[in-house]
Amino acid sequence: MNSFGTKFRLSIFGESHGNSIGVVLDGVPAGITLCEQDFEADLSRRRAGKKGTTPRVEPDQPHIVSGVFDGYTTGAPIAILFNNTNTRSKDYSLFRESPRPGHADLTASIKHNNYNDIRGGGHFSGRITLCLVAAGVVAKKMLPPAVRINAGLVELAGEKAGEGDWGEALSSAMRDGDSIGGVVECKCMNLPIGLGEPFFDSVESLISHLAFSIPGIRGIEFGDGFNASRMRGSEHNDCYINRKGETATNHAGGVNGGITNGNPVIFRIAVKPTSSITKGQETFNFISDRVEEFHVPGRHDACIALRVPVIAESIAAIAFANLI
Repeated sequence: MNSFGTKFRLSIFGESHGNSIGVVLDGVPAGITLCEQDFEADLSRRRAGKKGTTPRVEPDQPHIVSGVFDGYTTGAPIAILFNNTNTRSKDYSLFRESPRPGHADLTASIKHNNYNDIRGGGHFSGRITLCLVAAGVVAKKMLPPAVRINAGLVELAGEKAGEGDWGEALSSAMRDGDSIGGVVECKCMNLPIGLGEPFFDSVESLISHLAFSIPGIRGIEFGDGFNASRMRGSEHNDCYINRKGETATNHAGGVNGGITNGNPVIFRIAVKPTSSITKGQETFNFISDRVEEFHVPGRHDACIALRVPVIAESIAAIAFANLI
């Protein structure tokens, strides 16, 4: 479904090349200051235009149409609308007969009996993450003032930060008409101990649920993550050092038993290389009934991971707004 959350609930709607997209937020307490300018900082971090991102640049101007009066939330549902203004729908007309490799063209068409909006990926497009960022702006305002959530790119095309030339990796992929992936790390600081509702609403469960709503995410890990499987218990255990429950290390990534333990909650998400590439590929043509060479038209990111850090922050804020 297109809704998430219990205490703080968001419902998203719209398609990439439709008239507009938006989000409805329920459970926001009354009396929180909120205006359209509050969204600009995070929306600008997600916006395209930088090297390696799509030439399709939208103004992403939020329109608050309910739930705010005189600059404060009213306690009623908040609806935020974004108009789509820079679309080229003709680029996508052929994807029913020749579904793009790596995309939801085929699966969505089968699931919805060809009634789905295929333009720009429709409701499956990464553009819909704009709604997650907008919800994250509000969620951050619902958290205690001391809480800090920051995310950044720590790996690109297999090269960790400081180990390779990310600029050249991007340039090489763009020259080849190809794309690259990356890893985004998010750190959540100053969270109180005790957040999380095991088993099914544990901290990891909620964040992971939201993470995989982001198109292109292929994996998530907390703390040492998969590397923990290569360690001994004596190496991985976080030993307590005082009555406050502080630990000497943070291999668990701030979570024990699905509950925050007072350390920073740290998670990383793996972002695949963009599926839409201009480099020639092969796909099955359902009209000619044979495999044919295929080139994806349109405007696309060479690396969608570049725009994911603020989305990672947003999903973390949404999860903790539900738990706190």
